[in-house]
Amino acid sequence: MKYFLDTSVLVPVFVDEHPHHEASLAVFSRADKKHAGCAAHSLAEVYATLTRLPGRHRASASEAMLFLGNIEERLAFISLDAEEYWRAMVHSAESGIVGGTIYDALLAHCALKARAEIIFTWNIDHFRRVGPEVAKRVRTP
Repeated sequence: MKYFLDTSVLVPVFVDEHPHHEASLAVFSRADKKHAGCAAHSLAEVYATLTRLPGRHRASASEAMLFLGNIEERLAFISLDAEEYWRAMVHSAESGIVGGTIYDALLAHCALKARAEIIFTWNIDHFRRVGPEVAKRVRTP
């Protein structure tokens, strides 16, 4: 797999006024299932974020599902099995990753599983903490 898109890249794709909208949309628009993917868990993160945005930017459940349908059309979904999930948790704890950064660490392990050459994220520092194999692949869109 060439590209892996983090949730922080996917959310701005669907929010026109987001500061990262244009750059994120450009990466997403080039994506296809053969060359690009995201973590299966990112679907829940995108849904949760879009349905809780403030004011007029908030998506309804049905709107959010339409956006997830766009993601499903373009990206392969990567998930960890139970053993991989456990190993990712152990590695993260040993690396001193705590709090909400664990979610980015789990996404990074999905990217490694997919053998992504490039991991697109706006949370560069979170992903770099996972280790050198991730750090060398991380880019902003």
